[in-house]
Amino acid sequence: MKLSEVQIVLDAEVVSGIKWMDREVMTVCAADLMSDVLAFAKESTLLVTGLTNLQVVRTAEMSDVVGIVFVRGKYPGPELIELARRKDIPLFIVKHSLYETSGRLYQHDLKSCHKMGEIL
Repeated sequence: MKLSEVQIVLDAEVVSGIKWMDREVMTVCAADLMSDVLAFAKESTLLVTGLTNLQVVRTAEMSDVVGIVFVRGKYPGPELIELARRKDIPLFIVKHSLYETSGRLYQHDLKSCHKMGEIL
């Protein structure tokens, strides 16, 4: 699924990175613990989180995350937006909870970055 399709499925606001909407998403990592993102994110992963600090972008960059979705209507600050722009990481905002956002993506055949049987 492309980021442009994710935007439609989630009824998301694009904060930055509109030029990267053709990126392909293969898995979703829904987490507020950035250590989990580092441990489980795979290539072409979409990060869904309620955190809006700079570490989210830094973690996404290290994990080759293709985009970040902020849940519960949380809006990132200007420093985070600027860092994401510099790192070419698209940002989205949705009004849904982390749970509902994950469910909507799962219903559209996006799977978790964590596989059953992996050690947490």
